[in-house]
Amino acid sequence: MKKNIIIYLAVVGLIGLLSGCKKDETKVVMLTNPIAPTIKTVPDLTLSRTHATDTLTFAGTAVDAGFQASVTYILEVCPAGNGFVNAITLLSGGQDLSMKITVSDLNGILLKKFDGDVASSVDMRIRAILTTDVGTGVKSYVYSSEVKTLTVTPYGLPRLDLVNSGIDQKIESALGNGTYTGFVKLDAAKAFTLKDPDANIIYGDNAGALAVNGSGISVDASGWYKLTANTIDLTYSKSAYMIGLVGSATPNGWNSPDQKMDYDAKTGTWHITIDLVAGDIKFRLNDGWAWNLGGTPDNLTQGGANITLAAGNYTITLTIIGGTTGTCTIVKN
Repeated sequence: MKKNIIIYLAVVGLIGLLSGCKKDETKVVMLTNPIAPTIKTVPDLTLSRTHATDTLTFAGTAVDAGFQASVTYILEVCPAGNGFVNAITLLSGGQDLSMKITVSDLNGILLKKFDGDVASSVDMRIRAILTTDVGTGVKSYVYSSEVKTLTVTPYGLPRLDLVNSGIDQKIESALGNGTYTGFVKLDAAKAFTLKDPDANIIYGDNAGALAVNGSGISVDASGWYKLTANTIDLTYSKSAYMIGLVGSATPNGWNSPDQKMDYDAKTGTWHITIDLVAGDIKFRLNDGWAWNLGGTPDNLTQGGANITLAAGNYTITLTIIGGTTGTCTIVKN
């Protein structure tokens, strides 16, 4: 009898334990009709250089899918009617749907897709990407707001045109304050000058300083440079800025010179089409390791891991973010 009581109590305890475990499970219950995010307020998008340092705020409402999850909100635009093909991201972030950006930063982003000083019709939306892990693996759910059709007018930037550099290129002043900067491709055999097309003034070199009607500016080695000129202080600087591929998959392996990429000023990206063997690649600056990017295509960081590729011909496009991180697309042709 005593033995039967012990067995009975053990069974009851086991049932209680199993019942307790069942109660502790986390269940994801999705609403039948999830509530998508909305765009609540949009600032005036006729941008002005005189307000370049002002801060604009885009506000929205949060997604409600019926369960708690990590959410990333992305505010994006595209030409009206193109269905967000190759849309550009204006802002992205976590739970805060009060997204802020300066006029000059927003203007620079819009100029990658739309012409300056021209009113363009655009579609805008917020995408919410929910990520949850409930023990059965990470799952993502995407919800988009209704599309708003708006008019944007980015301002064209004051510019200095490079004369006799061999290709049409320019440096621009984001704030319109006399300081111009940009990436330019220079030829060691071609000395160049800078022309202000609005004032019809030519700037050149005079003993290392910028001077009206100065002599041609030259470089020791051909390639990409970051060029800055100040027409108020009459100063200028040029420094090599050559982004390249390095690694066992490239023609020179891990040795320099790297396989140099070209810059697209309209999109703000670096690109190269190249034959690679099976192996690894990374991105680095000026054939050195002081600045190098690796990791995964959607998350490149300083000193990140090698990227492994199969042999083939590739078109690789690199976007540098904030000078220290980035993303890339790798397309096998």
